Order: sequence, then C-alpha cells, then structure tokens
Amino acid sequence: MGQGKGYVIIDNNGIGIKVFVPTPVISKMPSKGGMVKLFTYFHVREDIMSLYGFLTEDELSIFELLTQVSGVGPKAGLAALSTLPPSKLGLAILESDTKALTTIPGIGNKTAHRIILELKDKINKDDIIGDDMGIQMTNGDVIQEAIGGLVSLGYTEGEARGAVMKLKTEGMNTEDLIKQALKNLIK
Repeated sequence: MGQGKGYVIIDNNGIGIKVFVPTPVISKMPSKGGMVKLFTYFHVREDIMSLYGFLTEDELSIFELLTQVSGVGPKAGLAALSTLPPSKLGLAILESDTKALTTIPGIGNKTAHRIILELKDKINKDDIIGDDMGIQMTNGDVIQEAIGGLVSLGYTEGEARGAVMKLKTEGMNTEDLIKQALKNLIK
C-alpha cells in the first residue's frame, strides 16, 4: 500500500488501485502490508474514471449527497470531508450554517446556500444527533458496547463481561476493549 497527497494505493492481489480519500483517512491507514476496508464510490465521467474511498458508511453517504448538488463534484466532496467530519457537516447543513460550509476549500457562499437548500430535507436529524452522542459515550457505555460486541461474536454474557472487566478500561474505546478482551479469551 502506498499513498500520496489525497490518495492511497491499495494492493488488491498484486494490482495497485488508486483510491482518492479525505485527508483524515490517510492518517488512519494501516502500515504497508496491513488490511483495510474502504467504502467506495466509483465516479465516471466521459474522460475519466475515479475511485473514492471512505472508512465509514456515514462518510460515503454524505459524500454521495454532496456530489448530487449542482456545482459540487467529487473534489469538493473530498475537501468537505477533509475539513469537517460527517456529523459536523450534516449539522452545518441542518442548521443552515453557511459560515461552517464556507470554511471548506472551493465552497463559496453561493455553493454553501445551494448545498443547504438541496440537502436540508435529505439529512436525518436523528442520525446526526446520534453520531454526536456516540462520540461522547461514557466509560460505562463503552464497556456495555464491548460486552455486546463479544456476545455477538459467540461468547456468553458471563465470558464477555469477565474478559472486559479484567481490563483497565479507562480511556479505551469500544474497539480497543474488544480487541484486548479477545486476546484474553483466545489465550
């Protein structure tokens, strides 16, 4: 896997695929030889075909919505997701916050108003609020989510709770807790 300014090259069975990604995605890419799962969008124009990749479905969804707006292409969509996370971008649209949208390179006042006008009814406010609340989860919520994740992997409630409670959970997110608990369960 390689990378450049605004893109990564994914090795798929010996074939390098150039995938354009938002700037924050590049920093989250695994080291060379690591595995990565990207949600992709294939953009076709008469003179070019491009692949755009995102780490979450939320990023892909907001990107697809943005590119439906007249005057907003894939480059502007990537710039938007490089500047604002999906939840803040959605909130800016719902709250008609043109100031936040004009911080995105390539998005001026007219385009910001067009984005708000065309997308305000297409964004679900409950999803945006849910995303923001998910970011501010308490330690107890993270523990419960990790236990639920382990149960969904086939462990009993008791096994999952015991594995998670053996860990120092302070400051850990759900994914880290599940990984550490799995290491203990597999031993």
